[in-house]
Amino acid sequence: MKSFINALIYLLNAISLIAVLSCNHADSRVDDKTNNSLLVFCGAASKPPMDEIISEFEKQTKIKVFVTYGGSGYLLSQILLTHQGDVYVPGSSDFMDKAQSLGVLIPNSEKKLVYLIPEICVAKGNPKNIHSLRDLVKPGIKIGIGNPEQVCVGTYAVEIIEKTFSEEEKKVLRNNIVNYAESCEKTANLITFNIVDAVIGWDVFQYWDSSRIESIKLKKDEIIRIGYIPAGILKYSKNRMNAQRFIDFLSGSIARSIFKKYHYYSDTNEVFNYLDQEGNKIGKKPIGGVYLLPKSWTLQ
Repeated sequence: MKSFINALIYLLNAISLIAVLSCNHADSRVDDKTNNSLLVFCGAASKPPMDEIISEFEKQTKIKVFVTYGGSGYLLSQILLTHQGDVYVPGSSDFMDKAQSLGVLIPNSEKKLVYLIPEICVAKGNPKNIHSLRDLVKPGIKIGIGNPEQVCVGTYAVEIIEKTFSEEEKKVLRNNIVNYAESCEKTANLITFNIVDAVIGWDVFQYWDSSRIESIKLKKDEIIRIGYIPAGILKYSKNRMNAQRFIDFLSGSIARSIFKKYHYYSDTNEVFNYLDQEGNKIGKKPIGGVYLLPKSWTLQ
């Protein structure tokens, strides 16, 4: 049943996204004469600050940006299907690596923008008294994660689960997972709308909706690696000069200040200073990289 539901969700997403792309293409025909528009595929891990950054970019450059948000894997599938797009901004290095291996990126166009820390996110006030990953194995705890095949934060969640729990504990925890969300944004919304008791998400989720979400730091041995959000130019871009302008803007001072407002980390020193607060000596952890999802976590 889960396989059927996820396949149906994927199909509906594909249909709706193709419709959006068609509209965007039609809307941008006037701009094509002056090469004054961009189509950006952006993982929802950066949606709140990205909305503001794009608005600022448009004001300063007069370049119209059409942006499509969603799970990084879903977006990559649509890039491959439609052969459209100027810039890809996935939520993690995992999906950027896939894009590179599939040959859809301009070589050496990738830039690291900001860094992300995996944490447990719960409802404000922590009504279920969840204080560690071990508490997620308790009977009756409802858990949500991103779809690990298509959503960056879901991939990180599976990696943490696989490398932290025993086989018996994993069976119990997987029985507690009641929702596989289609994007980072929808993963956070599982807490916002009280659909689950906890998600394994990004620490920035708490700043997306601070009145309803709080986060719990993972322990030293539970943090496998630190994530980062990259951006790269797609080989299908019809205006690589403006695509480069956009990526340069994303990594510039204005965008950094907006990311900072939403508590994203602009360098690794900020990441480890945060993790080492309260005397918790986390130490250095791998940055980015790729995790190969076990077949047992394939949902489709």
